[in-house]
Amino acid sequence: MAQDTVATPSARLPGGTRAFAAEGSALRLDLTGAGLGGAWVTIRFSDAGSGGIARLLITQLCADRQGAVLSEEASGGDGFAWTGRLPEGVSALVLSPLAPGRPFALAEFSIRRRGRLALTARAALRHPTSTARAVYWRCLGLKVRGRGLLTAALGHRRGTGYPAWIRRFDTLDGAERARLRAEAAAWPDPPLISILMPVHDPAPAVLEAALRSVRAQLSPHWELCVVDDASTDPAVAGRLAAHAAADPRIRVMRRAVNGHIARATNDALAMARGGYVAFLDHDDVLSETALFHVGTTVRADPGLVLIYSDEDKIDGRGRRFEPHFKSGFDRELLYGQNYINHLTVVRTADLRALGGLRPGFEGSQDHDLLLRLTRGLAPERVRHIPKVLYHWRAAGGSGTFSDRALAQAEAARLRALAEVAAAFGARAERGPLGFNRLVRPLPDPAPRVSVIIPTRDRAELLGTVLDGLFAATDYPDLEVVVVDNDSREAATRALFARYAGERRLKVLSVPGPFNFSDLSNRGAAAATGAVLMFLNNDVEIIEPGWLTEMVSIVLDPGVGAVGAKLLYPDGTLQHGGIVLGIGGVAGHSHLGLPGAEPGYFARMVLTQEVSAVTGACLAVRADVFAAVGGFDAEHLAVAFNDVDLCLRLRGAGYRNVWTPHARLVHHESKSRGPEDTPEKRARFEAETRVMQARWEPQLRADPYYNPNLARGSAHFRL
Repeated sequence: MAQDTVATPSARLPGGTRAFAAEGSALRLDLTGAGLGGAWVTIRFSDAGSGGIARLLITQLCADRQGAVLSEEASGGDGFAWTGRLPEGVSALVLSPLAPGRPFALAEFSIRRRGRLALTARAALRHPTSTARAVYWRCLGLKVRGRGLLTAALGHRRGTGYPAWIRRFDTLDGAERARLRAEAAAWPDPPLISILMPVHDPAPAVLEAALRSVRAQLSPHWELCVVDDASTDPAVAGRLAAHAAADPRIRVMRRAVNGHIARATNDALAMARGGYVAFLDHDDVLSETALFHVGTTVRADPGLVLIYSDEDKIDGRGRRFEPHFKSGFDRELLYGQNYINHLTVVRTADLRALGGLRPGFEGSQDHDLLLRLTRGLAPERVRHIPKVLYHWRAAGGSGTFSDRALAQAEAARLRALAEVAAAFGARAERGPLGFNRLVRPLPDPAPRVSVIIPTRDRAELLGTVLDGLFAATDYPDLEVVVVDNDSREAATRALFARYAGERRLKVLSVPGPFNFSDLSNRGAAAATGAVLMFLNNDVEIIEPGWLTEMVSIVLDPGVGAVGAKLLYPDGTLQHGGIVLGIGGVAGHSHLGLPGAEPGYFARMVLTQEVSAVTGACLAVRADVFAAVGGFDAEHLAVAFNDVDLCLRLRGAGYRNVWTPHARLVHHESKSRGPEDTPEKRARFEAETRVMQARWEPQLRADPYYNPNLARGSAHFRL
């Protein structure tokens, strides 16, 4: 139930107060007779404990029929707000959990009317250009166009710097701190978290900060298992003894001989009495809410094996910087880098079953552990907490092994992946920037790939892609199915004549209105390959191994669709995977980034899972494509059919993967042009509504895009 611990809440409306009605896990607010139809309003609410991360959907009902979902934004702390125009005939608002089993806790809710002058002033502060255009069209009497521009201006959100984000979303006041303490103290049968801390000659001041961060935890359900790995500085032993004497939850053991981090951590693991263990370096700092959120997560799902959080860095003056707002569990990304890193919490029994950390992998011992731990582990048993719970020290006095011996750490990381890869016949290579690269094998013989290219004239584009496929692609067995949609130009006939003797080319004539989904489905039906490669006619092949890379991944039984790194002709990035919720439905990751740039924490040089990839270059096994029903030709003729397909693949249990090791150039929309006519715009808006009605919860919560990041674009910014 969304409100299983508090009474059904009420809402403050312009005419008074109304109570919500509980409907299962949702809440319904009846607006009949409130006079809010067609009114411009601001809705504010508080979801206690959310920390500014959305946990509910607000859906408008008109005559009890579902309408649009409101796109609220975080306003600081647990608060959210939405300003806009309610539709004529609005009868109710329904608040429902964004994800099953993840309840919200509505603390307050209000709706306030907004005057025209106040709205215009607010919009002008957010986006002056759109506001000026809205006023212009309103003055000309074009109300609908003016409303649309004003709504867009009100929804515009500027970037936020990290210090401002900390003040708004990661700073507790006294009342909230007391609330969390009381809640944790009242937990029945609380999980005990054992913190493992190996210590070897840190600067005394940073060790003191680490110890104090543990003792300052708002949850009291912890123990600290410290192993002094033969430190030579007597101040270290003194500080450890003082803290152990002051708090019985701190236990200290000293090794007679320095054994390095893996052995020291394993000794701490042997001391642990908790059901879960958390890793803390001797110079780092925990957020005061860290173990509260870990405890809450474990209590909600006791079957979890691995829990991790976001992190940032902290300097010698305690200033926080370089936050890492992470993805949900991403097996492919973990092969390449230890993006999980800090804070990591593992079920104690599972860690002991693995034998703990392995000596000999120093510098990458955590990555090695995570690769072994997650091998065969169901994603449902891994949980990402999208909160900054760990501050990684980046100042003098820490002396981490990885900083002192980077080459050795890289070698250990590669060796760890090689062991995992060998289990399914793959190999590990050093990738860009020293990260890992997993290279999967092709079977012998390699399966046939059917490349499906919908087209209408533009022979100069189609000729480029055909030349690239037949002369510049090193894959051993491919056929090309060109689905010709009413081509009429002589140049196109000449191109087909030039390739008349190419036995690998099949031209399928499909007349009628342009419908990308239907054309692609027909091409798939005519294909003979075990793998389908959907390719736009404006793609240019620039390296021979692109298809081998994509096919090697798509043959993994757990993989659905595979996408490539697509560049604009000027070398900037066009497609780095698709992020849900951008611009209302979906948008391209890192759009416009210089092609050689690594992106957010090297995301654009590492293979990774994504929610969707573009249909401009999409590989999928033919049987899997057929099993999920292909592209939706009835409702999504042109836009979002690729996103819809990928979401259905995910719903069927497959992972979608984007690889930077298959690069092509995409002359985007050159063949059919931009969405710049009233008919095209109307069709695009209709397809947008289809996606929102079909996939709204998923669009609001892309598991691979951190909920703290802005959704105006997928540039991984606050």
